[in-house]
Amino acid sequence: MTYDFLRNLGLEGELKGGFHGEWIGSGDILESITPIDGSVIGRIRQVTVEEYDQIAAHAHAAFLEWRMVPAPKRGEVVRQIGNALREHTEDLGKLVTLEMGKILPEGLGEVQEMIDICDFSVGLSRQLYGLTMHSERPMHRMYEQYHPLGVIGIISAFNFPVAVWSWNAAIAAVCGDAMLWKPSSQTPLTAIACTKIAARILEENGYDPAIMSLIIGRGSTVGDTMVKDRRIPLISATGSCEVGYRVGRIVGERLGRTILELGGNNAIIVSKEANLDLALRATLFGAVGTAGQRCTSTRRMIVHTDVFDTFRDRLIAAYEQIRIGNPLEEGTVMGPLVNKGAVRDMMNALPRITEEGGTILYGGEQLDLPGGCYVTPCIAEVRNEYQIVQEETFAPILYLIRYETLDDAIAYHNGVPQGLSSAIFTTNLLEAETFLSHMGSDCGIANVNIGTSGAEIGGAFGGEKETGGGRESGSDAWKAYMRRQTNTINWSPDLPLAQGITFGG
Repeated sequence: MTYDFLRNLGLEGELKGGFHGEWIGSGDILESITPIDGSVIGRIRQVTVEEYDQIAAHAHAAFLEWRMVPAPKRGEVVRQIGNALREHTEDLGKLVTLEMGKILPEGLGEVQEMIDICDFSVGLSRQLYGLTMHSERPMHRMYEQYHPLGVIGIISAFNFPVAVWSWNAAIAAVCGDAMLWKPSSQTPLTAIACTKIAARILEENGYDPAIMSLIIGRGSTVGDTMVKDRRIPLISATGSCEVGYRVGRIVGERLGRTILELGGNNAIIVSKEANLDLALRATLFGAVGTAGQRCTSTRRMIVHTDVFDTFRDRLIAAYEQIRIGNPLEEGTVMGPLVNKGAVRDMMNALPRITEEGGTILYGGEQLDLPGGCYVTPCIAEVRNEYQIVQEETFAPILYLIRYETLDDAIAYHNGVPQGLSSAIFTTNLLEAETFLSHMGSDCGIANVNIGTSGAEIGGAFGGEKETGGGRESGSDAWKAYMRRQTNTINWSPDLPLAQGITFGG
């Protein structure tokens, strides 16, 4: 099948997977396969290690010039990139859906997220504030400022193939950094499309397009090379906890910086005083959206015993209405998993639920549809301490857990290794405030009466524990992309020392 939007985005024929102002790539062919029907939709010539070095060198040279461009002018370029994304919203949204498998409204929403972070970054370009401090020494002025950091390595995952790049790239660009993007091998076409758009805008404004460079290649070769590269002061990596452990260790050994956005084992607490209609709607989007392949997907429902049976029955009835199929078709609620490996992971997890004592309440079947990547979402009743519940299976498996007291619910909620997103549904103010307090949720994101998915770009995004501790997107996350410097200016005729020290008589 041919798709007009591939042609519109310049993605026809054999493509090259490296960009530093020109497109290069002489390595093995990577085929982009859509999970919709298993067909090949693109062929990309990957980057070799030698070509990686060439791209990284060009990115560093571009950084040396870009850092001296005034931040508001950098913001103007990002504004234009955002407008270019607006022009291609429909084509890019369809491409995200085709290559990754999420339904079209989610694909379009992800492109909107790129546009939104560009808009946010334009304003940020005039707000890269430092502080002034009163010096203890007379006739001295002390302040701090933030300087561009360097070339930022961005490792993105398949589930948000363009949004996570933009969270990093738009912020880093206004901060004066260059970028080197290694996308998931599952979603190379979306990366090429975005890079082409950004490169055109940079060139039209007279700047080196290597500011936003790209490497598509094997993680074991060019990926490891980038992580070890001392020319890359910051690696921002989104992926599994296993990926994060490896990236954190390698970058830490060279005393580089990391922003790690890793696994989530996100839970919603449903109080006996909850609005069950709201809780049900939030659960459906959180657990079934993106076929359960968001880092913020709802994995666990911790439901008060007084409303457990009612909520369970309503949830099963809602799951029975879910339309599964081609995500490009209107009315589809859940598309395929990203590949057959993801299906195997889900099918391997299901027997472990019953082996540990849980009960499958609904779903969990592989469907006989083109491509072999379609499943029915699963609901299981479990105990929080089961080992399978402690892990994150990146698939639409939802665990239901009973609780009796709020203390128990919070203990269950926090009793997993991950700490990304969390929520409580309650109309009780005391419960809500307890959940948001020091003794409540231990996650980086905590919500009341909204679900675990769908974070806005205005807030810092990230989590604690094995989620990695990184923060991207809004608030003051921009500071991670800059180097902080404290400055003191002596405008007196003397040289007093701090702490009242006298030296040398």
